Amino acid sequence: MLSISLGPLSLSIGHLLLVLAFILALVVGGLLGRRYRVPVAGSVADVFVVTMLCARLGFVVGYFEHYQDNLLGIIDIRDGGFDVVWGLVGALAFTLFLLWRRVPVRKPLAIAVVAGAVFWAGTAGTISLIEQQSRGMPDVVLRSLAGEAVPLYSLAQGTPTVVNLWATWCPPCIREMPVLEAAQAEHPNIRFVFANQREQPETIQSFIEAQQLSLDNLYLDGQGRIAGAVGSQGLPTTLFYNAEGQLVDTHFGELSKATLARGLEKIHTP
Repeated sequence: MLSISLGPLSLSIGHLLLVLAFILALVVGGLLGRRYRVPVAGSVADVFVVTMLCARLGFVVGYFEHYQDNLLGIIDIRDGGFDVVWGLVGALAFTLFLLWRRVPVRKPLAIAVVAGAVFWAGTAGTISLIEQQSRGMPDVVLRSLAGEAVPLYSLAQGTPTVVNLWATWCPPCIREMPVLEAAQAEHPNIRFVFANQREQPETIQSFIEAQQLSLDNLYLDGQGRIAGAVGSQGLPTTLFYNAEGQLVDTHFGELSKATLARGLEKIHTP
């Protein structure tokens, strides 16, 4: 499963696990803080904030070339650009700093942070192992705007493939389309497939013309079968397949140049 719907809100599983780990750490910290009669929640929140800042900083540093023409994009975290390693290093370093400086909260803070970290690592690892069992390209038949039936796997033809699930009513989909259009032109050795979800050909054609987009491999997934196969509950969702047809990365939400570059690196070596 890639994402989950909570009413009108959709969250990626990765982001949901982070939120749940943070909540667990707060609860554990609160209970232990009561026992030891010291405030712990503030320190737990500080660790979480520093972790996210370090993860974002690490990603921006690694892909800064893609932000040079849009520096405000650095603070636009809607693109989901975070570096896990930098985040973990930042969390460890800042936690050790707090344990050194805030002696009264040392024990409850350490237990709370470890509880959150173990929960996140354990659940994320379990989900990753489960997903490894079903990482092949879904056996789904798409249709062209003219109504021709085309199996998804036939579009890949043994090349790295990016499958973008989108709809014309989805604002993040609209915002990321120029990024994907440019990448399709810049990377002829990678197949880009645009699988519209549950809309009519006339609606799609009008949208393409109004936005003045030039997209190859534009198809209809009228029943949302790709989303169902990979466990996506929201749009946009982008799937990155290597030349062997194995899913090696996913991105839920709007893509920026940087997050798209990260995904392309995982499926294609120049």
